[in-house]
Amino acid sequence: MISKKQVLFPKHQQILEKVGENIKLARKRRGLTTIQVSERAGIDRSTLVRIEKGDARVSLGAYFNVMRVLGLQDDFLKIATDDEFGRRLQDLKLLSKK
Repeated sequence: MISKKQVLFPKHQQILEKVGENIKLARKRRGLTTIQVSERAGIDRSTLVRIEKGDARVSLGAYFNVMRVLGLQDDFLKIATDDEFGRRLQDLKLLSKK
């Protein structure tokens, strides 16, 4: 199976890079090395380095496992919870009904 290269616009890549930076800071605040976190998360150290750089090709599961090791797994529940655009679309649809 040939995998397609992930294409992100620069502003979206910056968001992933910020996520990676936040993960790196969380790891450092806890005084953990890349080896410790990668072993506990069950990933290669090189994958953790890619996560900390915001690499879009790393699986969401790997990101989750790193966050779990850092005690931040509940932050995943915050993803897409504030669906402002979806609520607006829903409200427009509800307003158009009589």
